[in-house]
Amino acid sequence: MQPPCEHKDTSLLLQPLLEGQSYGAAAADGTQCPSVAVPRNSPAKRDCLVVAVLCFGNLINFIDWFIVPGILLDIQKYFGLSDGKTGLLQTVFTLCYMLAAPIFGYLGDRYNRKIILGAGIFFWSGVTLGSSFITQSHYRIFVLSRGLVGIGSASYSTIAPTIIADLFEEGKRTTVLSIFYIFIPVGSGCGYMLAAGMAKSTGDWHWAFRVTPCMGGLALLLLILLVPHKIQRKTAAHRALSISGMIGGADEKPDVYRATRTSWCQDVASLVKNCSFVCSSLGLTAMAFVTGALGMWMPLFLYRAQVVQGLVPPCLQDSCNSSNSLIFGGITIGTGILGIIAGAEAARRLRKINNKADPLICATSMFISALCLYIALMVAQTNILSTFIFIAFGELFLSVNWAVVTDILLYVVAPRRQSTAIALQILVSHLLGDAGSPYLIGAISNAIQTRNVPSLQWSFRSMQYSFVTCAFVGAFGGGFFLLTSFYVEEDRKEAQRL
Repeated sequence: MQPPCEHKDTSLLLQPLLEGQSYGAAAADGTQCPSVAVPRNSPAKRDCLVVAVLCFGNLINFIDWFIVPGILLDIQKYFGLSDGKTGLLQTVFTLCYMLAAPIFGYLGDRYNRKIILGAGIFFWSGVTLGSSFITQSHYRIFVLSRGLVGIGSASYSTIAPTIIADLFEEGKRTTVLSIFYIFIPVGSGCGYMLAAGMAKSTGDWHWAFRVTPCMGGLALLLLILLVPHKIQRKTAAHRALSISGMIGGADEKPDVYRATRTSWCQDVASLVKNCSFVCSSLGLTAMAFVTGALGMWMPLFLYRAQVVQGLVPPCLQDSCNSSNSLIFGGITIGTGILGIIAGAEAARRLRKINNKADPLICATSMFISALCLYIALMVAQTNILSTFIFIAFGELFLSVNWAVVTDILLYVVAPRRQSTAIALQILVSHLLGDAGSPYLIGAISNAIQTRNVPSLQWSFRSMQYSFVTCAFVGAFGGGFFLLTSFYVEEDRKEAQRL
């Protein structure tokens, strides 16, 4: 007589999209179990809706991030700031973002992720709206508001990718993550364009901070209505099932298929020993340093280059020329989309012939990006068109890496540690990357200006010389990705074993 079919471990053997939902299973000895009716709503369609909502939230997240650089000249003039103090705005934002990331990583691994995402969207949208009413005499409150927005943004960037990782298997995951990360450059570019457009149309830069809170309210409503309250977390059993299509052995090796709850300190200790994770995180740090500096200062640098060439007059009126923000925003969107798609496609094709393809792609793109950036800086004083072209190529090759770097993390880190790994990667990349690069570039620029006679020429040259730092940091980032390629195969096997 065959034993009755048991369903108590089904959640460990299959991957339903919603916790508590079963689609039927077969026992290990081959006994056929009664099938369970599948809901009429297609799981694939439901997954697409969830991804769409998460992408919309990511769009708003990065629009809020880059509103300030889009109207940097207006803000600098309104508060009467030096380059160093101006860079502090983005540094405070990023510091708060990175310090909050590990906290949300810990919460995301242990508590309901939908609630955390919703709270984060509500918080950062409310603070953004409030910052639009800050007056000229309250600069410190404005700085504080940017820090609070960074805290809200950290909740989203830490948790949303892990939901996507739980919804899709490895083959589709890179494609879906590419779509998700396309909204980093798209949101960044829209941030520049929205800020510049609102400042130009209203004559008051404060209005740039009053659009995204409305979009945040819509994102919160969609999150409540379309994203399941609980999403099954992926374990090694789900990966084994998706690869082999078999469930035999789940009862024989519970230590492999059943995730063991570990402390946060144990998770961190394990990640520190993961060479692929450490080296790729340092490569991402170099990327963050460069993108943080470019994102904050490039429109202002282009404006100063045009002033030196006599193409535009110095800003003397209340609302300054915002055309560079509009152009740079468009470049960011276009190169970001092309770069991420190209990176994902290159990774998909090259993985078939080289298991180390991902880190090698990242290394190559970083070296090329650093070279393009250096050339752009050198020709800025004489040919503004060439500067735009080389900046576009530099951003294009930087964007190649976004989805690929995240996918490296997801396959070299065990599933139960992924939220913590993403949080730590955010912490390191921002602490040593774009948390300090906007302020550092501004501080170097200030130091150069103080040693020379104040003039429009030295205002440009000080920024040009400080930007050279980014080209060298980008080259170092390529070196770290090369190191990743030496360890990635071994660490991937170890993650699959856990």
